[in-house]
Amino acid sequence: MAANTKPVLHGYFRSSCSWRVRIAFALKGIEYDQVTVNLIKDGGQQRTQEFQSVNPMQQVPAVEIDGITLCQSLAVIQYVDETRPGAKLLPADPKKRAQVRMISDLIASGIQPLQNLYVIQKIGADKVQWSQHFIDRGFKALEPILKQTAGKYCVGDEISMADICLVPQVYNAERFKVNMDQYPTIKRLNQTLLEIEAFKVSHPSNQPDTPADMSA
Repeated sequence: MAANTKPVLHGYFRSSCSWRVRIAFALKGIEYDQVTVNLIKDGGQQRTQEFQSVNPMQQVPAVEIDGITLCQSLAVIQYVDETRPGAKLLPADPKKRAQVRMISDLIASGIQPLQNLYVIQKIGADKVQWSQHFIDRGFKALEPILKQTAGKYCVGDEISMADICLVPQVYNAERFKVNMDQYPTIKRLNQTLLEIEAFKVSHPSNQPDTPADMSA
């Protein structure tokens, strides 16, 4: 039966959106198979006709699960949360659940798309300055929000989809040399989360397609 078949994650080791899904799978204890879609090699394997049949948007991740294909990371996370046992990734309380979705959307819609690979390839030589600007812009909004919502994690003391979105975005910020000392709440939460096994095993340095010189 489709529900008994392992999900297949089409992704890339350094894709923050793919990393979100890997974290969610790890937190839920879901075993899955990975298919590498190298976003750099051969002009970008996401542009092949074969992959376009999986995700017409030519982006990762794409997840084959339960007989359907889902192509947006937050949709995947919410689907597995609704259909699989284990740790809940969205709180039961409606207010906290709305806060989790707000933080997740702020990152997934308001920050990450402006410094993903497709965009910075278009920007060219100014890509670092561009990325820093939009990450800083987003983090300046996110920091005061998290000061209000955070306990041990982004919303209270339970790991949620907001935390799943935060860690890959901080990784990108560090890649683009953003000064994280400006954002003490974000920095604290990220350091706490990186000590958790699900975030370690899903890290870009620990994937099957991680280049040897970047492996942990």
